[in-house]
Amino acid sequence: MFFFQVRGAIPTTPWELVLTSSRETQFVLGILAVFSLVSWYLIVLKWWQFRRMRQLGDRFLAEVEKAPRLEDAYHAAMRLPPSPYNRLLREAVHFFSELKPGSLKGTGVATSPAAAAAAATTLTTTQLEALRMVLAKEVGAERDTAARFIPWLATFGSVSPLLGLLGTVLGVMDAFIGIAVGGSGNITAVAPGVAEALVTTVGGLAVAVPAVMAYNLYVSRLGLFAGELEGFAQEIVGTLAREGRI
Repeated sequence: MFFFQVRGAIPTTPWELVLTSSRETQFVLGILAVFSLVSWYLIVLKWWQFRRMRQLGDRFLAEVEKAPRLEDAYHAAMRLPPSPYNRLLREAVHFFSELKPGSLKGTGVATSPAAAAAAATTLTTTQLEALRMVLAKEVGAERDTAARFIPWLATFGSVSPLLGLLGTVLGVMDAFIGIAVGGSGNITAVAPGVAEALVTTVGGLAVAVPAVMAYNLYVSRLGLFAGELEGFAQEIVGTLAREGRI
């Protein structure tokens, strides 16, 4: 590669450096290109998912706020498209209906005559704690689902610069070997090899910068999303208490 650069046309653009680079450099650049494609796919995918969840959440909360009682909110939520919010409400209502059968009408939970007699009683401390645990479990499951693939962005952001540095080191080694073999150390002979070596560093940074920025943005949005779900779970418990059901 070094002899081609010395004897042939000297690359004058980054693209020419890529086309005339060594196999090792092209191999590293190929891996970085795959990382870049996957990274941008995940960036667009998570942007769409968070945007979709925001739209569904706003629509859900607007419908629930109109409902005077928890049963009405449940029926209104079940008519909406699936979202983390109505899944959380459904889990809460179903579990509460199992603890106090017959206390919530029209929730689809079968009620036996013996169990219906317990509907007038309030929840024990253990039952209330179990309800909170079920809500926390559902919030954690929805948070984990929303966080899917986000760690990959952090992986690409941390690995790509190192991979680019590896390509740079290999390129510099190749350039120095060419200098030693050719016996020429002037700037004209050295510059093309060093420039080729730096191409992989640029490629690694080009992959890492958007990946790290997107990772930090989505981690922030994930925290806000989890906080909203936790707040809604507490609101469910508060609504049950306000209506005298616990």
